[in-house]
Amino acid sequence: MVLGWRRRKSSSHHKNSRPKVELEIPNHFRCPISLDLMKDPVTLSTGITYDRDSVEKWFDDGNYTCPVTNQIVKNFDMIPNHSLRMMIQDWCVANRQHGVERIPTPRTPISPMEVSDLLFQVKASSKRFDQYGCLELVQKIERLGAESERNKKIIVDNGAPGALASAFDAFANDSVERNVLVLEEILSALNWMFPLQLEAQKSLGSQASLNCIVWFLKHQDLQGKEKSIVALKELLSFGDENHVKALSEIEGANELLVEFINKRISPKITKASLRIVWYMCSSNSSSEKVKLAFVELGLVSSLLDILIDSEKSMCEKALAILDSLCSIEEGRVKACGNDLTIPVLVKKLLRVSALSTGYSVSAMWKLCKFGEKKDDDDEGRVLVEALQVGAFQKLLLVLQVGCTEETKERATELLKLLNPYRADLECIDSDFKNLKRSF
Repeated sequence: MVLGWRRRKSSSHHKNSRPKVELEIPNHFRCPISLDLMKDPVTLSTGITYDRDSVEKWFDDGNYTCPVTNQIVKNFDMIPNHSLRMMIQDWCVANRQHGVERIPTPRTPISPMEVSDLLFQVKASSKRFDQYGCLELVQKIERLGAESERNKKIIVDNGAPGALASAFDAFANDSVERNVLVLEEILSALNWMFPLQLEAQKSLGSQASLNCIVWFLKHQDLQGKEKSIVALKELLSFGDENHVKALSEIEGANELLVEFINKRISPKITKASLRIVWYMCSSNSSSEKVKLAFVELGLVSSLLDILIDSEKSMCEKALAILDSLCSIEEGRVKACGNDLTIPVLVKKLLRVSALSTGYSVSAMWKLCKFGEKKDDDDEGRVLVEALQVGAFQKLLLVLQVGCTEETKERATELLKLLNPYRADLECIDSDFKNLKRSF
């Protein structure tokens, strides 16, 4: 907390040298809350002036009283005190030689009434399919949001996500190709308004809106693809089964997601694609059908490639999806048919995170218990392969360092399945040397 500046004279220690002088900030220039020099003084209905940031934080923390008078504040309007601000600025200029910098003139934040008026115009222009009129309004909203975090909060809190998502749905229903400019701008604005409220979710999750987003993923540049995939990820994160079903039925959507995972054109797109696939595979309404579609697109091999050399967050997502795909027979067939599957799963035990260890144990349990086919010989082949790469020792260690109850149960059952095959086998890679800590 800065209460003043020091005027420094010569540093000599002669007896005639002047002592350091502290420049005091006038008390009425200080915020009563922070005691710092006010940069944006505003006056409440109680007549007391505070720095805007300080008093807004006071109210955001759940307080309803004036900090000085302790009166209950019924009107939260903050009136800019221009006279006091100009006095503070003049004082700063007058004391510039003491190291005081002039505070900039703050921009007045947008008011809820202004936001409501802008959104009313957005709705009206979208009903008329006035692309360029709506485009201008959305750009203005983006400019206002870029001015300050305070503006962003006011814009979001006063219904912008719902109004913009509704306009996006309207223009997408009309024609994506004809309205591409305004659709791009709306999606760009929505990217800093997540998470969306229910009304906005419904509009952005409509069939027309989802078709438009997938179209963007196919045809836009890298930046446009990133904004589109993030919007899609945020939408599916709410767990609405209808959105998952609608997306899975869009021609080429599954292929596009697998392509993004394979090509890894940017970390943001790869991570978002993995998250979207996970949401789709976890859906209750169409998960079996969706899983089968991804297995047939070669996703199992793609996930194993990611697991070889990717960072922690990607590994967790890839393991979660692989575990999910191993819950259907077709997924297990693909996994068992790939020489990397068991070695990679064993390698990831206790290497990435507790969550990843759980997924690895679960996937191995499904492969060893159910096998590639319902065949005793094949089950034995998977178990032998697991033993050869050190699964038994790793699973014992998992139980020793601690894990969830479900992981504990599956690890214990895996040890029982593996034990009969241990007699004539010697582990060739216990892989403990890189184990730094338990999870």
